[in-house]
Amino acid sequence: MLPFIDEILRYDSLSIVGLEKNTGKTECLKYVLDHMPVQKKRIAVTSIGIDGETVDQVTRTQKPEIVLREGMYFGTSEMHYRQRRLVSELIDVSDETTSLGRVVTAKALTTGKILLSGPSSSVSLRRWMGDMRRLGIDLVIIDGALSRMSSASPAVSQSMILATGAAYSANMTTLVNKTAHVVELVNLDLTSQENVKRLLHLDKGVWFIDKQGALHDLDAVTSLSRDIHFEGMENCETLYVAGALVDGFLEKVRKNKVLKQVELVVRDFTKIFVSPQQFRLFLKAGGRVTVLQKSRLIAVTVNPTSPSGYVLDSDTLCGQLSETIGLPVYDLLKNKH
Repeated sequence: MLPFIDEILRYDSLSIVGLEKNTGKTECLKYVLDHMPVQKKRIAVTSIGIDGETVDQVTRTQKPEIVLREGMYFGTSEMHYRQRRLVSELIDVSDETTSLGRVVTAKALTTGKILLSGPSSSVSLRRWMGDMRRLGIDLVIIDGALSRMSSASPAVSQSMILATGAAYSANMTTLVNKTAHVVELVNLDLTSQENVKRLLHLDKGVWFIDKQGALHDLDAVTSLSRDIHFEGMENCETLYVAGALVDGFLEKVRKNKVLKQVELVVRDFTKIFVSPQQFRLFLKAGGRVTVLQKSRLIAVTVNPTSPSGYVLDSDTLCGQLSETIGLPVYDLLKNKH
């Protein structure tokens, strides 16, 4: 058993996020579920997308099926609950409707296979997780959907695992650099507790805090607003973007002589949509990016094989990526064999 399993158990929630389809996210989920101590811990699992299909609906490649062990709790849609291949105890049927029906919560009474398709939004996911905690669940495991980083937001889960691989890029250098950029964003420093208290309740707009600690509204709906002006901000100490942070806004801040060395705060890494180039330029100019909330990145897993059949050398990939990001990197399929 790999050491990150013990670390997972230190938290009450885990998101598993693939940086692209076919990067081994489902294989990672399968590995984690296989090694959970169900005799000692109450484990619940759900998906913000659809998982457990035998064939990927986009690439038509084979996918590993999800096997739940006796005693595990799960949340899935009515459609997929009817298709389960295990005996279960029905716990709850949600009032919220997804495209596949209401979300059904149940407990596996036998080991068997399941298709997972749970809450469809981060709001409903958080509500479902709250229900699980009231049931005395020790750990909720969330399978993230393609391009749905919201499931990995610290507002949702305390810890996360990233799955990357040749499907993300068949060029090893590019793959390492792109993955390292995501890891860097996940690991951004927290801002000060004073800033958290001032800013956490603000979920819209662009704001700044002056050197006297006063909070000012820039009257911009988002960082995408074209009419954002930075006049009169010579006293600015902290700039806060409540929504998405994008390249254009970051470039404007960097090119402003007054602001280029400012602390730029975002809610969490899932709100950052900037290129590695713009991000590096901003940091090089003296700027700093921090977050109000962060998750613990436990490990990174790799799938060295792309859907087209291109295969990277697993040992070299794991070694280069681990050295670059300073975290353990695992090829779970190779480890299993």
